[in-house]
Amino acid sequence: MHDVTVIVPAHNEESGLPATLESIAAQTVPPRRVIVVDDASADATGEVARRYGAEVLRPRSNLGSKAKAQNHALPHCTSELVLAVDADTVLAPDYIEKVAPVFADPRVTIAAGNVQTRFARTLWERGRSVEYLHGFHWQRPIQAGAGSPMVCSGCCSMFRRSALGEYGFPERTIVEDMDFTWSQQIAGRRAVYVGDAVAWAADPESLLYLRKQVWRWMAGFCQNVRLHTGQLALRKPMLALWVTLALMEILLAPLWWGAPLVLTFGFGRPALETFGWWFGSEIALTLPPLIYAARRRRVPLRQVLLNLPCVYPTKLVNVVYAWKAVVVELVLVPLGLSQGLVVYEKGRASATT
Repeated sequence: MHDVTVIVPAHNEESGLPATLESIAAQTVPPRRVIVVDDASADATGEVARRYGAEVLRPRSNLGSKAKAQNHALPHCTSELVLAVDADTVLAPDYIEKVAPVFADPRVTIAAGNVQTRFARTLWERGRSVEYLHGFHWQRPIQAGAGSPMVCSGCCSMFRRSALGEYGFPERTIVEDMDFTWSQQIAGRRAVYVGDAVAWAADPESLLYLRKQVWRWMAGFCQNVRLHTGQLALRKPMLALWVTLALMEILLAPLWWGAPLVLTFGFGRPALETFGWWFGSEIALTLPPLIYAARRRRVPLRQVLLNLPCVYPTKLVNVVYAWKAVVVELVLVPLGLSQGLVVYEKGRASATT
């Protein structure tokens, strides 16, 4: 039996927190302790946490980021393993049961499962649901098979406490999960993706919050590129390959999206022919992994196909903020012309109902 402490950082999460704590209480392998960091909430977050039996830590003032809130709780953890769960994430009942055993390998210091969307109500949530189905059943298994996952999702990652005691939750970048995942692999330790362990995250319900979340993710990715590239190339070349491919995807995305227009207006190709070629290629690359994922997750294929058009506005937002991140974090910051992204902003509203 594994000894686990759960840390839930929470700022103004009174509405979403109950579902998270209920899912933790329902675990087939129960944690020893559940600690909610009530990070200077203005609502009843702390009272809700106590009502569900969690220990509550409340800093004197807002700490300003998820990593800082997690580090506030870390000295109170004495268990072998620490599971960090976002206050709007719901775990499958067997989540701990399926993730904890990978730590039998002493080289494993971080692991996380398969993240899917909790809600598919708005265009943006539906688009994200398609992204998650594709990413967590295509890219992640390939990376895991090569022993080099690019990130263990911060909404539901489990850590070996001794590794956290050495490094803490990283505060030097805006995305602590990717920073820790890369740092540990550079140090010769293992990060593991557990595809059968499922968590459901509440994703941005509006364009406003999607922009904030995507900007944080893309800026954080580029911050880690700036910080770790040299060591990745020397010590973890396979992970460096995934990072290089991700950068190439960012840089080439406008060419792919603009290809039908360029071929039509620049080279005089028939519009119907060029769009048909582009759309056919998109479907050929996207649909097979989605069909597999839908069957694996027992999601009706009709529902996935209905949500598929919603992924394109989401992808457009991704492209815009990915390019912004490249310019700001990889060009302007090294030149001393910008500080980059240093303020942590939530990627969604507190309410989940």
